[in-house]
Amino acid sequence: MTVNVASAGTSDPAGALSDAALLELSCRRPERFGEIYDRYIGEIHAYLGRRLDRQAADDLAAEVFLTAFRKRETFDARRGEVRAWLYGIATNLIALHRRAETRRLAALQRSAKAQQGPEHGHEDHVVTRVDAASAAQGRLAAELRALPDGDRDVLLLSALGELSHEEVAKALDIPYGTVGSRLSRVRKKLRAALGGVNPLNGGTDG
Repeated sequence: MTVNVASAGTSDPAGALSDAALLELSCRRPERFGEIYDRYIGEIHAYLGRRLDRQAADDLAAEVFLTAFRKRETFDARRGEVRAWLYGIATNLIALHRRAETRRLAALQRSAKAQQGPEHGHEDHVVTRVDAASAAQGRLAAELRALPDGDRDVLLLSALGELSHEEVAKALDIPYGTVGSRLSRVRKKLRAALGGVNPLNGGTDG
């Protein structure tokens, strides 16, 4: 599946309609929903792929936008932006595939262990660095796998989707303060498990 990441902003320099206005317009002119699809298919597909796998992302990305199209008349701009709404739909679909996500994390953990091997001659320092990275990946996968579903969703929406605190709150329909407390708790746990380093420090704290 080939996707192109279009502008993710709520408007562009050419004066295109905002996401919310475009979604409202699509209720009268369904063909305009394709513009919402074009704006966000790339990043939604990437988010699904990093949480599950390419095959699942291909299937679920289409389902995200089909669900959004069917529910477009129920969207309430007062409750958040369209982007966060789409990520919320994507995360709800991931919830129906928790076993797939758990299997992916377990596979990453096993793969990291398998990549670690003995050191050889002048390549010792290179192998050591690769082994250290593999070990960190394995520990990270194990920690993510052990997180409660809600904590994992908050963390990965922030780290992979690069959503702000407010966007995460809107996507998951939880209080803003809950997002901050969960992220703080999870990041502390990850830093402790990974020797003071948190590789999932993406996202914004807006």
